[in-house]
Amino acid sequence: MHWSYAGVNGLRLSHDDSPSPAVTASLLQFRNRLFKCHPEGISDCVMGYQTLTIFFDPSILTRDRLVATIEKLGADPSAQPLPGRQIDLPVWYSETSGQDLAEVAELCDLSVEGVVEMHCSQVYNAYATGFAPGFCYLGDTPEPLTVPRLATPRRAVPAGSVALADRQTAVYPSASPGGWRLIGRCPLELFNLSKSPPALIAVGDRVSFKPIDKDRFVELGGQV
Repeated sequence: MHWSYAGVNGLRLSHDDSPSPAVTASLLQFRNRLFKCHPEGISDCVMGYQTLTIFFDPSILTRDRLVATIEKLGADPSAQPLPGRQIDLPVWYSETSGQDLAEVAELCDLSVEGVVEMHCSQVYNAYATGFAPGFCYLGDTPEPLTVPRLATPRRAVPAGSVALADRQTAVYPSASPGGWRLIGRCPLELFNLSKSPPALIAVGDRVSFKPIDKDRFVELGGQV
C-alpha cells in the first residue's frame, strides 16, 4: 500500500492488490485505526475499489503528521473480513421498470428471464460509494452479464433503478442522470439524510437482489 497527494488537504492510499473483499476489509480497518489515532483532525474518508482518500483539517492535523502516522501504521497483513451487513433488495424486473432489460438480454445472448435469474444468483460486495449520495458500487456481476455503459447517458434515471455497467451493478438512490443499463427498480429508500446512517448500503456490506412483481413493488412504496 502506498500514498499520494489528493489536493491541498487530502491524501490517497492505494492498495497494491486487485479489488476484492479482502482489499476492502484491509482499507476499512486501516481507516478505523487512523480515526483512532486522529479523532479530531480527519474530516472525511472516501473508499474506492482499491483506494482510501483521507481528508484532514490542516488547522488541527498537519500533512506531515498524518503521513508519519500512515507510515507508522502500515498495512495490516492479518486484516480480517469485517462483519458487514447482509442486505436483501426487492426488485421489480421488467421492461417497464428497467428500460434496457431486453437489450441487455440481447447483448448477453440470454433470455430476459435468464438475465434476472443470473443477476439474482449471487451475493454482491459493496466495494465503494460515489457519483451520488447513497450510490454504492456492487460487484462482481457474473461474467456473462458484462455490458458496456450507454454511449449517451440518460438525462434522468428514476430513483431506485437497478443497473449494470461492466462487471458492476448498482441502485440509483435518487433521480439523476446516468449511463448504466437499467434492468429493474427497487422500491426501498436508499438514502435519507434524516436517518442514521443516511445510506442503506455501506462499503463492506453484502447485497442480494430478490425478484418481486409489480403489485408487491407498489405495496412496498414503489412509484410506477
